[in-house]
Amino acid sequence: MVNKSIPQPLIYLIYSGATAFFFSLAFTVSQIYRIDMLHLNPLQLVLVGTVLETSCFLFEIPTGIVADTRGRKLSVIIGLILMGIAFIIEGTIPLFISVVLSQVFLGIGYTFTSGADEAWIADEMGGKGLDSIYLRSAQVTQLFSFAGIFASSLLGYMRISLPIIVGGMLFIALAVFLMFFMRETNFTPSPAKDRNSWGQMGHTFMEGVKFIRGKPVLKLVMAISLLYGLYSEGFDRLWTAHFLADIGFPAALNLKPVVWIGIIDGSAMLLSIPAVEYIKRRMEKAGELERVFALTLINVFMVVTMILFGLSGNFSMVLAMYLTFNILRTTNRPIYSAWINENIKSEVRATVLSTYGQIDALGQIIGGPIIGLIALKVSIPAAIVVSGIILSPVIVLFIYGVRFTGKDLRPWIKVKK
Repeated sequence: MVNKSIPQPLIYLIYSGATAFFFSLAFTVSQIYRIDMLHLNPLQLVLVGTVLETSCFLFEIPTGIVADTRGRKLSVIIGLILMGIAFIIEGTIPLFISVVLSQVFLGIGYTFTSGADEAWIADEMGGKGLDSIYLRSAQVTQLFSFAGIFASSLLGYMRISLPIIVGGMLFIALAVFLMFFMRETNFTPSPAKDRNSWGQMGHTFMEGVKFIRGKPVLKLVMAISLLYGLYSEGFDRLWTAHFLADIGFPAALNLKPVVWIGIIDGSAMLLSIPAVEYIKRRMEKAGELERVFALTLINVFMVVTMILFGLSGNFSMVLAMYLTFNILRTTNRPIYSAWINENIKSEVRATVLSTYGQIDALGQIIGGPIIGLIALKVSIPAAIVVSGIILSPVIVLFIYGVRFTGKDLRPWIKVKK
């Protein structure tokens, strides 16, 4: 019997913290595992990610439609189970093909949760207070991600694949927990009178596309999602290799690479917590115009720090740029999510969010191999610099997005002068 005494915002924070811990547990060592155990080159590292993103691209819309027609809870639980299986496969079978297969399961599982989790809590809260819950979730995510990094480093000392296996088992355990404690009281299936199940899914998808086409700001978000996808795959797959192959670690401390990566990721998490708290307090009373201004400024510095990360050859400078970039990206995410959700109606929310996820995946599928080839044929630093250049047009798009806030800036500019 479902326990109805636990507030659902708390369940969402538990879910956010737990998934962050499990992902961090597995991902902290995954790149080192692939580089040291499987000896993948930069292009292969990126292509593993391309398989993941291809799975996301192919299944984002179908799984989002399932969430809108069958329920967000069911979609989230299925996704967690599949992701758990994926990590167990990768960690227990140390072969390149098993890593590729695991990415297929991981991609499908992720798409079941993508959009469905945010849509679920948005429905349960009636669309109110989303800024607060998303930003609080970001804080919880950072805290538990840090704990996951620490745990991963300890387990990785014993066996480099152990954190991946344990992370997979814990994903499945979380799915069982949510079966009993996750409620879905405000879910309204998309209208599907006199339709069969596939007809319901097709109808929901068309409604989502129609809604996006009807709102210029959402079409703008589609372009931003594509650019985020184009730049991110190369950077996310190559930053560890950049430290390992190009920069190196201080020899004085005599620490293993898994510990250094843990320290770097852990520092990024800890520094992000106060940054997100500051943004949370500023955004509580902010309107849509202020959110767009914040997003514009954050993305300017994201571009600058990423390019400097690739160009710098000094360990201290590279570390500083990497930490700064991660703080900026972490604070960017909840503001961006709240801005999008404010413009989407509930009955197609999961489908629209999944559409953006699919566009992001398409960008990664296109951009990842290109960045990987640059890393292989030129250098990893060059590939990272190109990633920063690819991201730069989002600055113009966010500035353009000001016009959709419904604010007339001329009086404001005149007063400020």
